[in-house]
Amino acid sequence: MDLWNCPVVPPLEDADLAARVQHRLDSKTKPVGSLGRLEALALRLARILGTEMPQLQAPQMLVFAADHGLAARGVSAYPVDVTWQMVENFLAGGAAVSVLSRQHGIALNVVDCGVARDFAPRTQDPEHKLPQAGAPRLWRRKVAYGTQDCSTGPAMTAEQCRLALRNGAELVRKLPGNALLLGEMGIGNTSSASLLLARLCNEPIELVTGKGTGLDAAGLARKVAVLRQVLDFHAQVREPLQVLAAMGGLEIATMAGAVLQAACERRVIVVDGFITSAAVLVASRLQPAVLDRCVFAHCSGEPGHARMLAHLLADAAERPLLDLQMRLGEGSGAALAWPLLVSACAVLREMASFASAGVEGALAH
Repeated sequence: MDLWNCPVVPPLEDADLAARVQHRLDSKTKPVGSLGRLEALALRLARILGTEMPQLQAPQMLVFAADHGLAARGVSAYPVDVTWQMVENFLAGGAAVSVLSRQHGIALNVVDCGVARDFAPRTQDPEHKLPQAGAPRLWRRKVAYGTQDCSTGPAMTAEQCRLALRNGAELVRKLPGNALLLGEMGIGNTSSASLLLARLCNEPIELVTGKGTGLDAAGLARKVAVLRQVLDFHAQVREPLQVLAAMGGLEIATMAGAVLQAACERRVIVVDGFITSAAVLVASRLQPAVLDRCVFAHCSGEPGHARMLAHLLADAAERPLLDLQMRLGEGSGAALAWPLLVSACAVLREMASFASAGVEGALAH
């Protein structure tokens, strides 16, 4: 079923550029490879941005928010009202992602994709207004007041899924910069991420389902049972966009559209944790070269995330930049990893070579 006119994302195949960047790294005033994974990160960023002198500009954090009908089945330790309350907290500057974005000079965009509540008008509402430093921006892209209960029917209609994808793509086209950091908020959305992973990657649901917001053992068992019921109900649904509409969230669908558009525009995509990785998983099943543009910020404490990363990372040697056992979401891990990307670009652009510094390379080794 064709739900959306998906943009084409070509692979990054400039071998000459990669060779030139690697030569620059090897010629810096250091032993070859001594900056470890920072060098691999610099090479990746150079390839994404298409230049030997990459510079990250106007980074945009997008926190996609929506509610989930499945939450009524007790798959979360928190009530659905927490979604809209946390959106207000993001905008007031009090959430973890608010603090970290402010600290690192990242513009914070909060996107209402399907929160089960309307937000009061704001002076920033006109579409031409962009977020300013320390002043988050709410984007109103509500498709519905949350999804339906996917244990008894599809979470979204095909049209709702298509609209959410288009909303994400159009919002990215509106925003400046060459780097997109992904975040999310939605009570119940770890369930959608687990379902997407289980169906699209044939993973056992009990191995990719975690405590989410803090379920106890009985709550986790109940969550797994509900998710198994969802998978059984949608047993014939296999095609990526059909799976997304049947079991996903409006924030995940909107995020997938944003990822596809950012990849088309050759922006760096900084992937946060489990739920944002689920959006990337869907996008990559539509356009595999999306993964060429992604930097995975951290490995979440959610048990499904490591298994999801194993499917997303092309090389076993690849791994996320951080492993702090975080499971907050919001984009907090992406914001924490951001300074590493800035440093990798700075080393490539500004660090002297042996020749320019007048240092004898053989002695320096």
